[in-house]
Amino acid sequence: MSNHPVRSTTEVEVRYAETDQMGVVHHANYLVWFELARTRLCTQSGYQYHQIEDLGFHLMVTSCQVDYRRTARYGETVEVDAWLAELASRRLRFDYAVRRGEELLATGRTEHVWVDAATGRLCRTPEPLRGPFSRLADPSANADS
Repeated sequence: MSNHPVRSTTEVEVRYAETDQMGVVHHANYLVWFELARTRLCTQSGYQYHQIEDLGFHLMVTSCQVDYRRTARYGETVEVDAWLAELASRRLRFDYAVRRGEELLATGRTEHVWVDAATGRLCRTPEPLRGPFSRLADPSANADS
C-alpha cells in the first residue's frame, strides 16, 4: 500500500482581476488559490469545510509561505495541487504546487490549528475528523481508525 498523501488538483483560469497592470498574477492570489485547492482536498476527506464548521470547529491559519519560480499571466490556466503533508494532534500542514502544464510556477505551505468555534480555544483534531484526515495524510491508514 502507498503512504503518499492524497492529492487534490484544482484547475484555475487566471482572471484579469488577479493580475497587475502587466498581466502578471499578483502574489497574494496564490494564497487564494491554495485555499481553493485546500477546501477541495478537505471534501475528499468526506467533509466539506462548511460541514466541519457545522460540527463546531475551524482550521485557523497560523503560517503561510509561498515560493515563486515563474509568473502566471492573465488568460492562462494553471493547476494547483494540495496535499496534507503533516498531521499532528492539534496542527496540520498543507503543501501546494502550482503548475502550468509541466512547468512549476510556485510551491507553498500553510499551517493550521484546530479551534473550537464555541470557545475560540485550540483543541485536538475533532473525533469525527480523525480518521478521515488521517486517510488524507496516508491513504493506506486503516479505514476503521
